[in-house]
Amino acid sequence: MKKIIVILLIFSIGAWFTFNNQKSNIDGHTSAQEQVYQGDLLIVNHDFPIKKKYIPKDLVNASKTNYNNYYVVLYNDILISEHIKAPFEALMEQAYHEGISNFMISSGFRSFEEQKRLYDEYGKDSALPAGYSEHNLGLSLDIGSTQGRMEDTFEGQWLAENVWQHGFIMRYPKNKTHITKIKYEPWHIRYVGLPHSVLMQEKDLALEEYIEFLKDEQIVHTSVNGQDYTIEYYDSVLFSKAVLPKDKTYTKSGDNQSGIIITIEG
Repeated sequence: MKKIIVILLIFSIGAWFTFNNQKSNIDGHTSAQEQVYQGDLLIVNHDFPIKKKYIPKDLVNASKTNYNNYYVVLYNDILISEHIKAPFEALMEQAYHEGISNFMISSGFRSFEEQKRLYDEYGKDSALPAGYSEHNLGLSLDIGSTQGRMEDTFEGQWLAENVWQHGFIMRYPKNKTHITKIKYEPWHIRYVGLPHSVLMQEKDLALEEYIEFLKDEQIVHTSVNGQDYTIEYYDSVLFSKAVLPKDKTYTKSGDNQSGIIITIEG
């Protein structure tokens, strides 16, 4: 009987240690499970909604920029996450210097309340329920052209050919509707960051496919603009701050499923 009690005690201690290791802080304030639902590589679609508690707080006005002559902002209160503002401005600056300047920004971040209003007003054929739209992330923008439909304009063509250079992707391309389950949207761009946008462009992968690629590979090495990167994929159950590099710059992102992706420079 004493032996059984000892075994049960050892098992309980082990279970407690495992549980607390999973909940231990990654960077002093974010647990592994919480990290799954935060970051630039989150999949948000019909199957994986964003959790309301993780809606970004670092929102800035897309119209308040030094690059207003590069594009038109349809409304004065279009918001985006602060950390994507610089790459977005760099994208627009490149377009301007290449003779493309008739962009019109029509939508950025949407609150759950605004998304619900659109869904109630326009229905499921034109909008997604609250939480199921990438616009709830603050990482997406709808960009049209003042010259006509995006698929028929130089702006649409240029955007599709160049967004990846600045960390963005065309989230709903024509040849991936069977994967995304969303109709072709040549106006919708989404920030995923470098080097991910480059890898997705090179391999012709939608975000859903890219996350599966990282799951399968576990570790990916690549180089972009002379910068070396190592991308590591971890199941959140196996993740702890011990795997984070001590002397290198890195970013981390969940996939909104069960994984955490670490992108290490150098």
